[in-house]
Amino acid sequence: MSDEPLQRGLTLRALVPNAITAAALCAGLTGIRFAITGDFEKSVQAIVLAGLLDGIDGRVARLLKAQSRFGAELDSLADNVSFGVAPALVLFLWSLKEELPRIGWLAALAFAIACALRLARFNAQIDLPDEPRKTAGFLTGVPAPLGAGLVFLPMYLWFETNNEQFRNPVLVSVWLVAIGFLLISNIATFSWGKLRPRQHVRLEVIALFGLIAGGLLTVPWWTLSAICAVYLASMPLAAVLYARVKRRRAMAALGEPDAPA
Repeated sequence: MSDEPLQRGLTLRALVPNAITAAALCAGLTGIRFAITGDFEKSVQAIVLAGLLDGIDGRVARLLKAQSRFGAELDSLADNVSFGVAPALVLFLWSLKEELPRIGWLAALAFAIACALRLARFNAQIDLPDEPRKTAGFLTGVPAPLGAGLVFLPMYLWFETNNEQFRNPVLVSVWLVAIGFLLISNIATFSWGKLRPRQHVRLEVIALFGLIAGGLLTVPWWTLSAICAVYLASMPLAAVLYARVKRRRAMAALGEPDAPA
């Protein structure tokens, strides 16, 4: 027998999270396909599905202890397509290509580039456990999947109301640029790790998530609009709370006692 070690393939456990990431990528690309054919509701649904899959692939990888550098890079590339390129193209085809093709295309490019820059910044900081916002339980800027969800807000409202004002190309262009700015901004935003409900309200939180799930099944566009509104409203609160954390850290570094709240 040969003394050379047998070549081993990847275990199924290691393939599962990467398969979920690939499914998210396919969902994002399928969203572009639906937009090209004019089926914009299915287009947005496909990209929302990509966001849901993106939300579980990392958790599945940690649960199965199957994290890898390959998986992290694949996830970043898939996010760029599903939450940067796809929303930009969908909104361009939905609102901008007829009345505002040049400026509208620049706005779409601005959003797509901002998403790529945000992901590049995230990758550059992924191995820095002492990144200030990360250690305090905050994120820097709006995450790419949430950015994609926010940028579709005019479409959610248009689906429900059929009001053509939400399809106004100037409004959509400004919205694309604004959300792109939030993606690459240094604004502190809440992370899931920061959200730790107290024990006496856990049942209420579970009930709330149940209601959200029911809303997504019955009135999906109003529910997504409400989620966007709540998230946008939470951003000033996150900025205030992180400013307090910075102030306490600065005082601790100088050896001073905390200021009264």
